[in-house]
Formats: sequence, structure tokens, C-alpha cells
Amino acid sequence: MRKYVIMGVQGSGKGTQSALLANDLDLVHISVGDIFRWHVKSHTKLGAQVRRLVAAGELVGDDLVEEVVKDRLQQHDWNYGFIIDGFPRNRRQAEFFLESYDIDGVIHLDLPDEEVRRRVLARRLCSRCGMDYNLIAHRPEVEGRCDVCGGELVTRADDTPDALARRLRDYHTKIDPVVELFKGKEYVTSVDARAGKVSVQQTIRARLNLPPYEPAPRPDSAETRTDT
Repeated sequence: MRKYVIMGVQGSGKGTQSALLANDLDLVHISVGDIFRWHVKSHTKLGAQVRRLVAAGELVGDDLVEEVVKDRLQQHDWNYGFIIDGFPRNRRQAEFFLESYDIDGVIHLDLPDEEVRRRVLARRLCSRCGMDYNLIAHRPEVEGRCDVCGGELVTRADDTPDALARRLRDYHTKIDPVVELFKGKEYVTSVDARAGKVSVQQTIRARLNLPPYEPAPRPDSAETRTDT
């Protein structure tokens, strides 16, 4: 059984890297952000609270995050292990986590603030179907319109320079000390997150002594084409 924590500032690719590891290693990907987004989409009481915080450019409170994570881990559906992102959020939570779970490593995706701003402020969301875009890596065929449904692409309510600046300050104040705590216990593998997603994944696996990542061939690649 493998148990990992993945940490990194917004826009560092935690979700992408977690999914690649989870799919190959049969890990359960526990994303605190995804859990909260589900509540927002489902219009729960918790979702309404999260929506107000996000619109103000603030992070969800630590106590609320801890409660959600404890509840999720108690489901024990992670037979082969898990990779969790969005937790722990402070030193107290990190110490609790180390006492409660025999983790195998902490993956730290290191991304400079200027690159965070470049990536996050390029994000767009389809106002109709909710499809995510990033104008750096995934530009729509028709500018300002969703490739899937033709809906208008809009900036997320929390993706403003002021809101992002507040989140970055909050992140460094709370999370940097957690990373240092994990480093002191020699759990941390730091990876430069500015590289492409495949390169980052390969580096993570090499550092953790995991099998190399083998991307699935594209449908139109030489390996999958057949002559007619």
C-alpha cells in the first residue's frame, strides 16, 4: 500500500500529477478541492459557504478542511493506497497526519509565483457546460467560445489579480511551514513544476523509485495506425 501527499501552489498541476499516479498505481485520489466543488455544484449548505469564500478570494478554513478530510479517509476505500492534495494546511494538521498515517512520501511541486500568476490568470470556464480551458495550453478553436457547446468562456470569479495575490500570501504563510516540517522528517521530494506534465511525472517517479510513466499512444500515432 502506498500513501502520498502532494503539495503545491495553485496552478502547479497537483490534480494532473495526482491523476497520472492514481491511474497507474490503483491509488485513490483524494482532492479536497474536488470535494468542495462537488458541494458547490450540489448546492449543499457547505457548498454555499465555500462559494462565498471563493468569491472573496479566500481559502476555506482549516478546521473545515480537516473535518472533510477525516470523513473522507474514514471511508477506507483505498485498498492500494491514496494520494491526497489540499491537505494538510497547517503544522497541527501535518503532525496529526504523520501520527495517524504511515505515509510514504510528500511530493512538492515547486512553482514560482510569477508562473502561478501567468497560468492562473489564463484560465477560462465555459459559462454553459463548465469545460475548463487555459489559454496558454488549450486555446479554443473559436476565440471566446467553448469547443464542446459553443458557450461563452468567462474568467472565474476568483481568478482576479487581487484575489490571486491574497491566495498566494495565504498559501506561503500557512503551507511553507508545513513543507519545511515534512522536509525535516525527510519525506519531501521537490520537483520543478515548470516543465511539461510528462516530464514532471517522470521526475516524480524516478525520485520515488516508481515504474516509469508510459503515456498512452495517441490514436493517430504510428503505433496505432493500420494501413488500408
